[in-house]
Amino acid sequence: MPAYPPTPFSDDVETLHGETILDPYRWLEDGESAATREWTEAQNALTRSYLDAVPGRAAIRRRLDELLAIGAISVPTPARGRYFYQRRDGRQNQPVLYVREGIHGEDRALVDPNALDPTGTTALDWHYPSDDGRLLAYGVSENGSEQSVLHVLDVDTGAHLGDRIPHTRAADLAWLPDGTGFYYTRYPAPGEAPEGEEHYHRAIRFHRLGSDPSEDPLVFQPAEKEHWPSVGISPDGRWLVIGVARTFDQTDLYLQDLGSGAPPVAVAKDLPASFEGEVAHGRLFMRTNMDAPTYRLYAVDPERPAREEWEEIVPPRPDAVLEGVRVTADHLALSYLERASSRLRVTDHGGRNVREIRLPTLGSLFGAGAEWDGRELFYGFSSYTVPPGVHRIDLATGAEALWRRVEAELDPGRFEVSQVSVTSRDGTPISMFLVHRTGLARHGDNPVYLTAYGGFNISMTPAFSRSLLLWLERGGVVAIPNIRGGGEYGERWHQEGMLDRKQNSFDDFIAAAEWLIEQRYTSPARLAVAGGSNGGLLMGAALTQRPDLFRAVVIQVPLLDMLRYHRFLIARLWIPEYGSAEDPAQFGWLRAYSPYHHVRDGVAYPAVLLATAESDTRVDPMHARKMAARLQAATASSRPILLRLESRAGHGAGKPLNKMLEELTDTWAFVFSEVGVEV
Repeated sequence: MPAYPPTPFSDDVETLHGETILDPYRWLEDGESAATREWTEAQNALTRSYLDAVPGRAAIRRRLDELLAIGAISVPTPARGRYFYQRRDGRQNQPVLYVREGIHGEDRALVDPNALDPTGTTALDWHYPSDDGRLLAYGVSENGSEQSVLHVLDVDTGAHLGDRIPHTRAADLAWLPDGTGFYYTRYPAPGEAPEGEEHYHRAIRFHRLGSDPSEDPLVFQPAEKEHWPSVGISPDGRWLVIGVARTFDQTDLYLQDLGSGAPPVAVAKDLPASFEGEVAHGRLFMRTNMDAPTYRLYAVDPERPAREEWEEIVPPRPDAVLEGVRVTADHLALSYLERASSRLRVTDHGGRNVREIRLPTLGSLFGAGAEWDGRELFYGFSSYTVPPGVHRIDLATGAEALWRRVEAELDPGRFEVSQVSVTSRDGTPISMFLVHRTGLARHGDNPVYLTAYGGFNISMTPAFSRSLLLWLERGGVVAIPNIRGGGEYGERWHQEGMLDRKQNSFDDFIAAAEWLIEQRYTSPARLAVAGGSNGGLLMGAALTQRPDLFRAVVIQVPLLDMLRYHRFLIARLWIPEYGSAEDPAQFGWLRAYSPYHHVRDGVAYPAVLLATAESDTRVDPMHARKMAARLQAATASSRPILLRLESRAGHGAGKPLNKMLEELTDTWAFVFSEVGVEV
């Protein structure tokens, strides 16, 4: 067992709904205190010395450096003959935003974050070209904070306009058709919200180019500070489309007639379902899971938006989830998930004349690009052993061609991808992807890397991962179960893994681990598990509920103290997903599994690497600090409990390649060492 830095044990106690809760490491919640900083530095020094001494670490880093040089690409956004897309080549720290003039034209760099910051920690968060492609609004942030500042660029000249708007994290933006201004979302400036609520009160405002952003008029403010508004506009500039996410499974939808000056009218409000829509060709195309857990599509007349006037044009499918809709001149492009793998269909505007687009293999779409009146469709596709590529369909002729792909020297034939079914504790079948070398022998001693997410309606589908290739090349097996809480099988699947049913997610994951052992893929001594964010919560629960199942556990940017999580950063937004300990009934659910509160003294815990980041503005690093301290004090095993806190980095978005390389090197060195994989 490593010699852990000394950790003071405090006598903090809290009584919640009649139960006394001990919290001996509450002092580690204060990341700014000198004591916490000193303790964290000592933990980082221990982790550094331990991981640097792992045999083969240098070889792991060299191979990861080669694999991470495999580039990245996004699907282009067409705008009147211009195509805006991001691309990262080789060892660039950040993707560059390019514009291509014409379908076969030359690419020209528009925004290069690598030139803005030689350290690589400035990232391009989002971008929106104007309808005619002459102007570009984009957001950049530093150190992984995602605290975007909006800029406006003249695409022809490459010169910036004077407009600069801070507090535009994860902005939604809709240009006026003539490009003279835009509707956008932003957070309060200092003094505009009560202290401590700067992460909430997101609102829609309007900005006229050249005007003072501090004077931008308020267009829409949701009723509750935690609600999340989004904005779109019809091509003729008449209809403003306003979405308001109240929870992760309930979104209201409004239309505002900008020509009349009338206030927004609710199309769908106070309904236990999600709604999203786009106005084009005189109709609102509205996707919803109302009475349809796998989603359906309605066409709505904006002049008559009452529910009885809605026309269903794409009914729900029992076997597939309607994930997204793109509107073009004559067609609708419908993306589906079928058994957690992507499908793409094209129909007319009435949802008829269905044509299935043949995708390269079992895999995932990663975007679709089209203009509302265009006759071309772009889509991105990748799979576990297929690097990202962008394809273009000529919708008039049906001809399809590869637009651009990421080049990589890979032989997909070396590996086998399959999908199996696992039975969870309550009898629910859980699908799981397996990736490994072709012809793998099942002798119970293969190293397995098991990962999942299981929350917020987010789906785990077959997508390309550069670092997983390192594991596969060394004979490792990758296992990815589609556990409840995710979106792979629709909204009902999501709801079965949230709130009072959150334990289902953990049971599904544990069942997947048990299946891998029973089917002689591996043994507990060679099983590593990993997850981040909500997946970090999953790892914490699996670790504390079944420490006997795993040899190594990687817990990244995690939620672990579920009785106090909602008090930090933006976490009140997640109460609809998890609940809050302030409510007596919800306290019971959270208390039953909160990982920090279920660490037991004297248990021989597996090796654990807790990774977090200093600039994380989503999940507070206090979770990882407190859990590391508690596990180090409690474990009876000689296996390490390590804390890795990254500086100048956040939750993961915008992380530069150089930091990714160091983090992945540490992660895989830890995993390889613990489960006995030779480099």
